[in-house]
Amino acid sequence: MYSPTRDQARRFFIESWDKTRRGLPLSALEQIAAEIVKLHPEYHVLLGAGMAALTQEWTPEQGEANPFLHLSLHLAIEEQLSIDQPPGICAAFATLLLSRGDRHKALHVVLECLGETVWRAQRDRSPPDGAAYLDCLQRSV
Repeated sequence: MYSPTRDQARRFFIESWDKTRRGLPLSALEQIAAEIVKLHPEYHVLLGAGMAALTQEWTPEQGEANPFLHLSLHLAIEEQLSIDQPPGICAAFATLLLSRGDRHKALHVVLECLGETVWRAQRDRSPPDGAAYLDCLQRSV
């Protein structure tokens, strides 16, 4: 399993956005990342700052979400949807999409559930619970 460092993950989004703005060719994964960034104009200035964004910190005490975590969760969800992993996520997402009427709004519901699932796994020092993740999605409809 690929496990990039914090700086590698941040560089990936910064470089994908830079290539997009400059009209350079993108890999398939960079294209997905660029589409996610396009959905978040509030992050364009940060990503446009280039490598200066590598050192910024976001803490819960500041009341701001970490933009790189947010974008990374979006990217993880796109991958999950592309392979229906955990099994049933595509069906749950289709239901959310119908209830929310907007893909990005539905993705943010999934993002909240994924964030909670990752947080619990870290807290409990256990693998992410796919069943609990899907249950969260179903409760969110």
